[in-house]
This record gives sequence, structure tokens and C-alpha cells, in this order.
Amino acid sequence: MKKTAFATSMLLASSLFLPAQAAEYVIDTEKAHAFIDFRIQHLGFSWMSGRFNEFSGNFFWDADNPEASSIEVVINTNSIDTNFAERDRHLRSDDFLDVSRYPEARFVSTSVEVNEDGTMKMTGDFTLHGVTNPLVIDVEKVGEGTDPWGGYRVGFHGETSFTIADYGIDVTRLGPGSQEVYLVLSVEGIRQ
Repeated sequence: MKKTAFATSMLLASSLFLPAQAAEYVIDTEKAHAFIDFRIQHLGFSWMSGRFNEFSGNFFWDADNPEASSIEVVINTNSIDTNFAERDRHLRSDDFLDVSRYPEARFVSTSVEVNEDGTMKMTGDFTLHGVTNPLVIDVEKVGEGTDPWGGYRVGFHGETSFTIADYGIDVTRLGPGSQEVYLVLSVEGIRQ
């Protein structure tokens, strides 16, 4: 029994030092290890924060050749949550997201550029409210390695912003401070 436990612990310990492999990953939304948060100014007086509670996606990560990496994320727009039910209903209406017509938003990467400091710029097509535009996300790898359950994970943090009018959503009545949406993406993937 001691030999088996020792062999198992040695195998697990040695796997922590294995080189990373290029592989497909599924974003771990099932156990809430990934988040899509946003913020936008409210009438120029304060910041309104929220999140999308339901999304899914997968990505390909190659630590030796990050430029070959890619990701696709699909967001359930009906899952918007600003911690105020009445506002959430309004955001789901045709005044804003119009979730009955556009139930999904989607980001599909088209290229990755590695900066000198190891951070990355990921360019892709972002579709929201039936409109697709190019979007650049500033990405930082948080870490990767074997998890306590014998799987292998890698995580990233990304930030971007976009002008809401570019997606056919008219919020001019909310004032000039409420035109830009800031997104923060925390993505943890499980190697398949």
C-alpha cells in the first residue's frame, strides 16, 4: 500500500514538471471557473457592473507557439445579470440587447500576437445584437499545470472595450459617458 501511494505521488509530482502540450481545452463554466464581467457608466454619474451568467466555449492553446492558439466563446445574452431584476429585464428588451431576436453573442478569434513582455493581443470577430465587428482583447496567461484531480488546466485574463453604438444599440439618451462597454474575461480551460 505504501509503495502504491508513493508511486502515485511521484507520478503526480513529476507531471507538474512536464512541458505543456498544444491541445484543445473546454472552458470550465460548469464549476464556475470562468467569468465574463462588464461595466459601463450610468448617465456619467457612476459605474454599473454586471456579468453574463451563461456562456460556453473552447480554445486551442500552444505554449510553444502561442500565435497558433485560438478561441471561440458563445454568450447567452438572456443571462445578463446586474443584480437588479427590473434593469436586467430592460437590458434584455429591444431597447438594448433584444435577446428574443439575438439570443447569443459570439467571439471567434482570428489571430494572436505575442508582445515582448509575454502578454498577447487576440484579434477576432465579435458578434452582438446581430452585428459583427473586429475586436482586440489584451490577454495575459495566468498559469497552467496539473490540477488536484489529475486533469490539466490553463487560465487566461483578458480585457477589452467597445462602443455600443457600433453594434446597433442606441444609448445616446444615456449620455456620452455611457457609450463604451468594458469587458473582463477570466477563462480557465480543462485539457481534453
